[in-house]
Amino acid sequence: MDNEQRLVELEQRRRRSARLLRAGVAQAEVARQVQVSRQSVMRWADTLERQGIKGLGRASRFGRPPRLSDAQLRELERHLKAGALAAGYATELWTLPRIGKLIEQHFGVRLVGSSVWRLLRRLGWSVQRPASRARQQDPQAVRTWKQKRWPQLKKARRGKDE
Repeated sequence: MDNEQRLVELEQRRRRSARLLRAGVAQAEVARQVQVSRQSVMRWADTLERQGIKGLGRASRFGRPPRLSDAQLRELERHLKAGALAAGYATELWTLPRIGKLIEQHFGVRLVGSSVWRLLRRLGWSVQRPASRARQQDPQAVRTWKQKRWPQLKKARRGKDE
């Protein structure tokens, strides 16, 4: 069930609750029949008394308003598709801090990493990792590093923790 269907279903529950409350059914029984908590029915009964049936209609939107408009999101996607090199970075890798800086530079909106991540998810972007090794990678140097340098680093680190 998508979000729109859930909102419609919830509004139908509130309206059914209102009919039952107006018919004199106890709040606990309304909650049981509509399959919601008693606290929700208490809140709805209060709203019904103060604002009438219109007060139980669907809210226009939930939560904090978006920091970027739809047009800004489209522009952000254009920048992301152009690549990190086009944005002035030395590599083609987009990271959350880089994207956050891009958003701040172009739209004047500062977002923390988790907010950047949620924004990317909302746009349908996902984590991408390189499928292959760098072309300039030297297999012998990697082997030497793993056999000699990495064990030294592990020992040095272990000594600091103890």
